[in-house]
Amino acid sequence: MSLREKVGKYEFLLMVLVVFAFFLPLGLYPLFDLDEGAFSEATREMLISGNYITTYLNGVPRFDKPILIYWLQALSVKIFGLNEFAFRFPSALAAAFWAAGIYFFTKKYFGRRSAIFATLFMVSSLQINMIAKAAIADALLNMFIAFSMFSLWIFIEKKENKYIYLSFLFIGFGTLTKGPVAILIPLATFFFYSLFTRNLGKFFKAFFNLKGIAIFSAVALPWYILEYLDQGMNFVRGFFLKHNLERFKKPLEKHSGSFLYYVPVILTGLLPFTTLFLSFLKRMKEFLYKDIGLFLSIWFFFVFLFFSFSGTKLPHYVIYGYTPVFIFMGAVFDKFYKGVDLKLVVPPLILLIFLFFFPDIAVFSKRFIKDMYIKALLDGVPEYFNFTYRVLIAVCGGVILAIPFIKLDRVVKLFIVSFSFLFVVNYVVAPSYANVVQLPIKEAGLIAKDKGYKVVMYGLNVPSFIVYSERLVEKRKPKKGDVVLTKISKLKNIKSYEIIYHKNGIYLIKVK
Repeated sequence: MSLREKVGKYEFLLMVLVVFAFFLPLGLYPLFDLDEGAFSEATREMLISGNYITTYLNGVPRFDKPILIYWLQALSVKIFGLNEFAFRFPSALAAAFWAAGIYFFTKKYFGRRSAIFATLFMVSSLQINMIAKAAIADALLNMFIAFSMFSLWIFIEKKENKYIYLSFLFIGFGTLTKGPVAILIPLATFFFYSLFTRNLGKFFKAFFNLKGIAIFSAVALPWYILEYLDQGMNFVRGFFLKHNLERFKKPLEKHSGSFLYYVPVILTGLLPFTTLFLSFLKRMKEFLYKDIGLFLSIWFFFVFLFFSFSGTKLPHYVIYGYTPVFIFMGAVFDKFYKGVDLKLVVPPLILLIFLFFFPDIAVFSKRFIKDMYIKALLDGVPEYFNFTYRVLIAVCGGVILAIPFIKLDRVVKLFIVSFSFLFVVNYVVAPSYANVVQLPIKEAGLIAKDKGYKVVMYGLNVPSFIVYSERLVEKRKPKKGDVVLTKISKLKNIKSYEIIYHKNGIYLIKVK
């Protein structure tokens, strides 16, 4: 019996879609700065130093995130070598397990068809595709949040302690991945659910379960204790105060926004099936009558409101609440949609139209931009956002536009829309963008590695260069004899130099 026969036709297609979306593109383009470069370089330095407790970035302690993602990236690098695929593989694997969790949970409570749709919408989502292939902690964290919440709901329903223990286990791993947010979301969701259902006693009994706390502590606390013993109050100030408390109180690193910041993020991030999210909002009352609908709704709206009030705003924060959204979208499509109509495909078509004309927009906007580096980047657009780029987008857009007018099973139609959209995102746009923005940094790094240069990084912060050059850099004002990585707008500050390499505003030079 083949795998397709064992799991079902549509489940098999979901597996193919996961491989197509999450795994095949992993090594197609360079690491993105700042985050991918920072995580990857911290992992590289961990492997070189043999210090698996404290992470360092360019030789300086990095307290941004806890340790688990670095351990997994280090293991992946040991298996696959020092390359983009290896750094990104743990995220893709976590996203795949996250998708599987959505499928099995939705199947149990909403039925097989809703499970297929919910998983399809998750795997197809624009924002999920960004984090699922990024060498950062977010896919792993979202997997643990989802698993902890699924376990929590099953505990609420079945009243069996083994499920609350599972929830504590996953919360522990989430805390080891990104910190207190992995505790906050299940804690707050369960509290408000218990409050609305007038059963606060159950909440306090569950979350002050000594065995559960012991499981959480056994997973999460050892590293935190060891890190404190290694770094002392620097760790407390850097991780807990700066990267957690201060992030909520005020904008860090200029990442701010209005209270409505996440509205356009969600509408864009849920592409290509944003219409179904809006459809869910219209029918939300129908789901609130059921306890599970109330639980899932609290989960999403708590995340949305909490991070809307947060001082620091980043697009991926709201993804912590996307799992219930995908489940609701799957249930809405299953119950209320007999097919794929034009209204459903309009949002992805709008994005594809924008992407088709992006090269023209880039060229036109150049006249209004003063920053020399941005201008140089835009000069590189025509090379990669070329005729082939436009043809591929036009073909995929044509396929999506035709879907409402052809006679096919509605599930097959959804898969065609997903494959077409994901092909554009992962195999056309992402490589083109990466080649303009990140390829010059990678190529400069490989030259520095090949020549054995000790480099001064001046006027920019691109840790992926350190990954590719495999050598730490100095960050200071250049002096005579230095090999310097900089950008075009900083060249005016250097009197005399020889160009070793330059592309799209990135320069590797030797100061004379």
